[in-house]
Order: sequence, then C-alpha cells, then structure tokens
Amino acid sequence: MSESVIQKRTVIQGLATAILLPSVSVFGGPIEHQVGEVGPLTNVVGIGLFQRVVLTLQRAGIRQLIVLAGPEEDQLKQALGKGPRVTIPVRWMPIREFPLDDPRTWEALAAEVHGFALVASVNGVFSRGLVEQLRHDVRDGEAIVVAQMPQERSAESTRRDIRLKVRTNRLTAFAPAHFDDSAPRAAELVVLPASLMSAANHPATANGRLPIRHWLERAAVDGRVSVVTAEEKRDTWYQDVRTLPEVQTAEKKLFNSLKGEFEGFVDRYFNRKLSRWFTRLFLAVGLSPNSITILATLVGLVSAAGFGIGTYTAGIIAALLFQLAAVIDCCDGEVARLTFTESPFGAWFDIAMDNIVHMAIFAGIAAGLYVTQVGQAHAWMTLALGAAAVLGNGVSFLLVEKAQKIKSASGWKTPVNAAWSDFMLKNIASRDFSVIVLIFALLGKLDWFLWMAATGSLAFAGIMLWVIRPSAVSSPRQ
Repeated sequence: MSESVIQKRTVIQGLATAILLPSVSVFGGPIEHQVGEVGPLTNVVGIGLFQRVVLTLQRAGIRQLIVLAGPEEDQLKQALGKGPRVTIPVRWMPIREFPLDDPRTWEALAAEVHGFALVASVNGVFSRGLVEQLRHDVRDGEAIVVAQMPQERSAESTRRDIRLKVRTNRLTAFAPAHFDDSAPRAAELVVLPASLMSAANHPATANGRLPIRHWLERAAVDGRVSVVTAEEKRDTWYQDVRTLPEVQTAEKKLFNSLKGEFEGFVDRYFNRKLSRWFTRLFLAVGLSPNSITILATLVGLVSAAGFGIGTYTAGIIAALLFQLAAVIDCCDGEVARLTFTESPFGAWFDIAMDNIVHMAIFAGIAAGLYVTQVGQAHAWMTLALGAAAVLGNGVSFLLVEKAQKIKSASGWKTPVNAAWSDFMLKNIASRDFSVIVLIFALLGKLDWFLWMAATGSLAFAGIMLWVIRPSAVSSPRQ
C-alpha cells in the first residue's frame, strides 16, 4: 500500500468514515493490551483480526479509515500490506501523539469526520451486512450502539461485558455485567455523529480512558441513541474475539455465513456441510480460489472419463467422484469470501469450468451407454441424446451469462422478466443434479438420466431465451 494512499484525505458525507482503536476498548478500557489476550494480529480463518476488520469495512462501503495505533503500528501497517489490497485511504494517528483522553484528539477527529463515524476496537469479527445496516440507519444527530443478545460466555469475558438497558430500540442507560443475564450486551462497535465528538462534549476522564461511554450516556438521556441488534439469521452478526475459544466461535460464524449465489437444497444441506472441512484444508495449505476451481474441474473430468467406461461399477464410482467435485466446487467461493479475494474473473472462471464439467459428464455418460449398446439398432440414440445435452448446456451457459449482464446493467425490460430470470437461476441452475446422477447410477438407469438431461437442458435454454430476448433486443448496442 503506497504512502500516498495512506495519507490521502477525503471529504465524505454520511457514515463513510471508520475510526479503529487497536489498543483500547471503545467503552473505556486501558490503552495497553492485557497480557495473554488475543491481539489485533491474531488469525481468524487465515486473516489477522485487524486486517479482517479493515477489509470488511471496505466491502461494506466505508470510504476512509483512521487508525489510532499504539506501539503495534508498524506491525499493523505490514499486515495491511499483505493479502487483499486495501483501496480506501488510511490515516495513522499514533496515540503517543494523540492521547485518547485528550479533548484535542477528539476535536481533530471530529474535524476529519463529515457526518458520522463508526468507532470500533479490533477485538471482534462482524459481518458486512451489519455495517451496511448501520449505514442505512444513521439519523441526523443520533448515535447508534450495536447490541448482542445474551449467550453462554466464560467468566473472564462476562466480567468485561457492558449490559444495555433498552426501551423500544432506544438506549436508556448502561449497566454493569451482573445487572441482568437476559439484558443485551454492548458490542465494541458504535456510530457517533461528528457533533458529539467535539471538545465541548468532552468530560474529565481517568488517564487512558475514552469519553465515548460518557457521550452515549448523555445522549441517551435525550433519547438520541438507537440500538441495533446483531443477529446471525439476518446476516448482521457480531462476535467478540478476546479469547481463543471466541476465535473458534468467530470462525464458526464466518463459515455459517457462507452462501453461494445459486444454491439448491443439496448444496445448502449437504455440499456446504462437507465443503467446510475441505475449505479449512485448502486455507491451511494456501490454495487460491482459482486453484481450487481447477482441482474441482480435474475431479469432474476424471468422473466423466469413468462414466465413459460404461460398466455399472464404474458408473457408481464416477457418480461419487462427480459428487466430490460438486463439494470441492463449493470451496473456491468459500475461500474467496473468507479471504476477500473474490473477483469478476474468478466468478466467471468458476461458472465456465462448472459447465465444462457438466458437458463432459453428459458426453461421458453417452459414450458409456453407447459402448454397452454397440451393434444394437438404437445405439445411435444415446449419442444423439448426449449431443443434445451438451448443446443445451452450452447454450444455457451463454444465455445465463447474458442474463447476468442484463441484471448488472439493470437492463430488464419488465419486472416479470427479472423475476423469471431469478427464479430460473436460483432454483434450476444449481449443483443439485449431482445427486440425481448418483441415484440413477445406483439404479443402473443412467440412460433415463441422459433423456432427462437432454430434454431438461434444451428446455432450460428455451425458457432462458424467452426470458432474456425482450431485454436483449431493447438493450442499446455498445
């Protein structure tokens, strides 16, 4: 990351600025780290906590970052220089020069913030959806506190908890950890209007303590602090990461949040369950998403060759290999999302290789059936069906690509066309048919599957052509 990017300043309105506190708790903990705690460089699914927070904020639309760093500043800069590129401006403010208990520090920060600032310590992992929710919920002059619902925690973690008294999604007061086990807990993530950070609002604080809690308490009296609850089911989750067990919990939440764009029943309840084991392995050995795509493709092509042998046993082994390829195929997207290495080319490459494997599978099954039927009058039929399935799949791939381009350009002629396209892609264009292949292989009825693949792929292509044609025709030529 170049120095010019680090030092660049921009004027941005709304909630587009984040202030990170790697050395201190948002609600007033000591500046120095506690010995033995998880730190900002602790790895969570292959990426350090600090780097993961920065990249999550970047993906969620934050456009400038201010880091109030302690003695670990050089290490944090090195961490950001590795892995996925940080494209937003990052300004480093050493706390030895900008003490956190000095009103002038917060006056300087208020001058940098045009609208609102998201203030976070680096001892938690959170979803992109949570930050997007906060950006959506900002209201003029109001602060936001993120709340976590009660859960089982260690005694050490509970001791540090700050409980919230909430009424109709408004903060009324802070309370000690032992206040009420059913009360929500404050996450290390708050949104502050710039006006709240001015020197006029700065109270006298103990050495090394932050004034944020005091600001929020005063604003809560006036009803100017809303509470947003972090929820995993809404993909707005937050997880404290202060201990090694909480690292494991955070990793589990990250894996649970993974989902591909086009997923069927088998993907959701079977492939994803197995793929997480492979994903952990691929992360450990450092395989890139595109390398995993190539691996899944190779397994799929070996499966297609197995179908071409034409025996019952070879068909079952080939079907199992195809199912393995489908599981591994989930991993490239998982690794990309976990390590912030998604790319338009990677997404296209994944879909293209999937379709090559599918066409190879259809051709392999057709070849295998033909081998067993050589000399029979209707043997040519299997080759014709295989050719039809391959043709239908190839045309479908081109039409799906066209539909994606129309969607990205918001070029659907009518909402009905858009709805039909989404329905087709989400409910039919999935990996679920790998299980259907396995079932037909076990039944010794791969010829039935070939009939279904030929008619199904051609029908899918026909429907997609009908769906996108009005929008494609009305789209202006480039």
